[in-house]
Formats: sequence, C-alpha cells, structure tokens
Amino acid sequence: MLSIRERMSIGKMGKPVSSNALNCLFHSIKRSLNEAIVLENGCLSHFEVLTAVAFALFAQENVDIAIIEVLCLPSCWTYCSFFFLFGLIVTRQAGLGGARDATNVISSSELDASIITTIGEEHLAALGGSLESIAMAKAGIIKHGRPVILGGPFLPHIDRILRDRASSMFSPIVSASDAGVRTSIKGIGTFKGRPSQCCDLVIELDHGSQSSIELRDLNLSMLGTHQLQNAVTATCAALCLRNQGWRISNGSIRAGLENTFLPGRSQFLTSKEAEKLGLSGSTVLVDGAHTKDSAKALLETIQTTFPDSRLAIVVAMASDKDHLAFAKEFLSGKQLEAVFLTEADIAGGTSRTTSATALRDCWIQASRELGIEVLHDRMTRYRELFEDNFISSTRDSKHETIVAAQNSLSDSLRFANEILRERTRNELGILVVTGSLHIVSLVLASLNR
Repeated sequence: MLSIRERMSIGKMGKPVSSNALNCLFHSIKRSLNEAIVLENGCLSHFEVLTAVAFALFAQENVDIAIIEVLCLPSCWTYCSFFFLFGLIVTRQAGLGGARDATNVISSSELDASIITTIGEEHLAALGGSLESIAMAKAGIIKHGRPVILGGPFLPHIDRILRDRASSMFSPIVSASDAGVRTSIKGIGTFKGRPSQCCDLVIELDHGSQSSIELRDLNLSMLGTHQLQNAVTATCAALCLRNQGWRISNGSIRAGLENTFLPGRSQFLTSKEAEKLGLSGSTVLVDGAHTKDSAKALLETIQTTFPDSRLAIVVAMASDKDHLAFAKEFLSGKQLEAVFLTEADIAGGTSRTTSATALRDCWIQASRELGIEVLHDRMTRYRELFEDNFISSTRDSKHETIVAAQNSLSDSLRFANEILRERTRNELGILVVTGSLHIVSLVLASLNR
C-alpha cells in the first residue's frame, strides 16, 4: 500500500522488513541474481528478484515458519494477515498463479500445509482464460502427502478439480466450508477504536481434539461475511498446524483474529483522517475492490455495517479489469448519489491506467444495459443544470445518480463529498474510494504527508 517493504514481513506483529535490511539483502545476493539473468537470457522478472530476496531473508532470520502467498488476491492477503498474531514467525509474498509461480519451489518435505482460499476471475487471461484453468493452476501448490486447506465455498466442479488433485497427491483435505464449521455474525460495534463485527466461530473437524475450537463473541475488524470465511480458513490452517505438533493455543488464535487489520480493505477512516483529506464530518470508506466479486463483497459489507446508508463513490481502475461488470455490481446495489471516475497511477506503466472518460463511458453503458437512469456529464441537461452552481443544483436531480469524469483525485473527493452531504442532509452518507489498491494507496499516502 505504501512501500514495497510490505511484501516481506518478519515477526509476530508482521512489521515490514527495514529499508536497510532490504538493501543489504539485495546486495548480498546480487551476484547470484546477475548469474541468473545470464542463464535466463535476460528474462528475470521483478517478482522473481523479490522472491529470491524474501527467501534470503527467511534463511538469514532462521524463521520457524513462513507463510508464502502465491497469488495476490484480497482473501489471500487477509489470510496471511490473520496469521501474523497466531504466535508464529511468518511472512507473506504475492505472485501470480500457483503451479508456475516463482514461489512454488518448496518440496513436500519442507511444507506443513497448502492453503487455497478462493477461486475467482482475477488474472483470468494470465492463468488460462477460465475458472477451471485457474483452479488447476492454484492446485499446483498441493504437495505430495501434505495437507491442503480449502477455503471456499467453491462451485461444485471447481471443488472437484481441487479434490481430485489432492487425491492424486495423497494429500489430506481440511475444508473451511465443512459441515463441522458453524459461524454467525451477531452484530456490528467498535473494537479497539475500529468498526468490528461480533461473531461466533465453531470448528469441529474429524481429525482429533486438536482440530476443534469454539470462539464466542469474537471481534473481527475485518468486516463482511467473506472476511469471516477468511478467518475460518486461517483458523483451520492453525488447527492443522497444531495437529502436526505446533504449539498454538486457542487464546493465540483469538488474539490473532481480533488484532488483524489490513489497510485498504473495508477501512473506515477516522474523523481526524477524514479532516486531513478535507472531508470533515464525513464517513469515508476505502477499499481496494477491483473485480465483480470484490465489489459485491464490499456492498454486502456496507449493507451489514450501515444498512440505511447512501453512497457516493470515487473510482479509479487498471486497464486489465472488467470495468463493465464492476459498474453493474454497484449500480444494481445500494442507492448511489454520485459516481466520480478518476485516475491513479498503476504499477506497470501508463498503459495500465484507465482514463477517467473511458471509465465514465463504461458506467454509462452499464446503466443503459441495466435500465437505470443516470445524469452524466455528456448530457446537455447536466451541463445546463450545473453550469452556475454545481452543488446546490444537485437538489434538482435528487433521484438520479450523477456520473462524471474528473481527472483530479482531490477534486473527485471534494465534489463527491459535497454532493453526498447536500443530498443526504441528516441521513447517513458514506463516501467510498474504490476500484484499485492504487487509488486507495494514494489516499492513505496523503494522510502520511
């Protein structure tokens, strides 16, 4: 979110590796990297170098156990975060895929467990073009004779692909969607100064007493049913490790779950943070959702947390995302007062940044396909209405969602916030910044300036 150092974390609190340590590590293996570049005819990726640095860090620190993430998806990040406070020395790494991922060089004898969280359409083109090909790629991290934890829930045919692979590798399966798993969200409150959901989590697996746990009134700062499922997956993995002899108490598991917080995932800014952005008195939510599924999860989280709220959203997205499906999910969800499409620098170069006008056109197309009327900035009526007084004129368009392109992020935030406050008055309005972790990173970085 703020530094590349976040990709490598050591210790119970999961603090990023220091700049000095990262620099020293890189130079200590630079000779080997140069040799690898020659052997690979110059084709050594940025991520392969980072993976090599990470493994060098693990060796140097003589870690007890490493959590290695092979695919950068929301649930994977959350799963790794849940582990930081379980009393283990762990790390997280992000990559692409599974079978062909740079991190997938660990042999069965060195592996305690594999975990597959969800199967979604993220990186669809790079992983074969279908959910089935993604499932087969992810199943590549299952190792011979070593247990695999399946998060899910999965579509039946995807579940079958994963189970068939596990069976062929003689790998025991632990399912976080098993009948022995019972969860419920009891209510929304505040825990350690953050919005939280109070949950019950009961797991009774068929692998002995060490594979059972009952956590009542568990406070999760990671909001939403999908995050509760991630908590179950992480807990199943901890129980699996406990079955193998690792000393992990129920208290450590509770502490790990309750102290987990991931910036940019369903993160409500504090009043002071909102004020620093020039959004005094506003409820601001930042979330890196950038797929149809993650947009749906975000809306469900908002509905659970603030069921009567109305939204204004500011969106920036990478060029390789399904903009139309993302827009349709939001337009068919909660009441949207305004949508401002803007731009954020995306890792990988300017070609990966989607222009604000291109995003705006996608939202207009989505509204037409859904049969939803919007007032957008390509319409003559929009220009006539807002020519003199942009904000006060929103009263005359009270029942229409405003859709506009605005290159400046700061202007987008300001306009969206003013429209929301003008329209909601005494009702609860939430300003949501979403569409990419890059736009969320820009907002969070501005708080540290």
